[in-house]
Amino acid sequence: MSGTGKELARRPYAPGEHGANNRRKVSDYGAQLTEKQKLRLMFGLNERQFMNLFVRAGKIREGKHGVNFMALLESRLDNLVYRLGFASTRPQARQLVNHGHVTVDGKRVDIASYEVKPGQVIGLREKAKDLQVVKDSLENTVARPPFVSWDENNLTGEYVRLPEREEMEPEIDESLVVEFYNQRL
Repeated sequence: MSGTGKELARRPYAPGEHGANNRRKVSDYGAQLTEKQKLRLMFGLNERQFMNLFVRAGKIREGKHGVNFMALLESRLDNLVYRLGFASTRPQARQLVNHGHVTVDGKRVDIASYEVKPGQVIGLREKAKDLQVVKDSLENTVARPPFVSWDENNLTGEYVRLPEREEMEPEIDESLVVEFYNQRL
C-alpha cells in the first residue's frame, strides 16, 4: 500500500479481468427493473405491497397510471410522517408509526401503510413529542412539500391535497415502472 489514498478510489467499471471492456448497454427490461426497484426500495415496500398498490392505481379513473401510483405512495402514513419532518428517514418514520407514536385526526394509528386522505391531520402523541429523535428531525427539517401544511404550535401537519407530479421525486421515471408491470400483468 502506498498510503496515497489512490487505492481506495473507485473504478467506473466492474471488477475483474474483463470488467473495463465489458460495459454493455442496459436492455429496456433492465432499465425498467432498475427504476421499479429504486422506487420500491425508496419507499421501503415489499414486492407484493408494491404490486397491489400499482394495481389499485390502475383502477383510478382520472389521471395517468404512473402519477396516480406515485400519489398513492406519497399518501402512505409512513411517508407523510417523513415528509412532515417527524423523522429524518422513511424507515425511521415507519418505526415511529409502528410503535404507536403517530395519530391521524387525534386517533392513534400504528399501520405504516395506512392511506391518509386529503384533509386529515397527522400529529404525535404527547409522549412522542419528547422523543429526542423527533426533536432532532424537526430541528433539521429544511422544507416541507406544498401538499402538506404545518402547524408549528401543535406540532401537527395536514395532508392538504394529492401531490402534483412536479412535487414528487424528480429522479424517478414512473413510466418505466408502468411499462415493467404492463408486461408482467
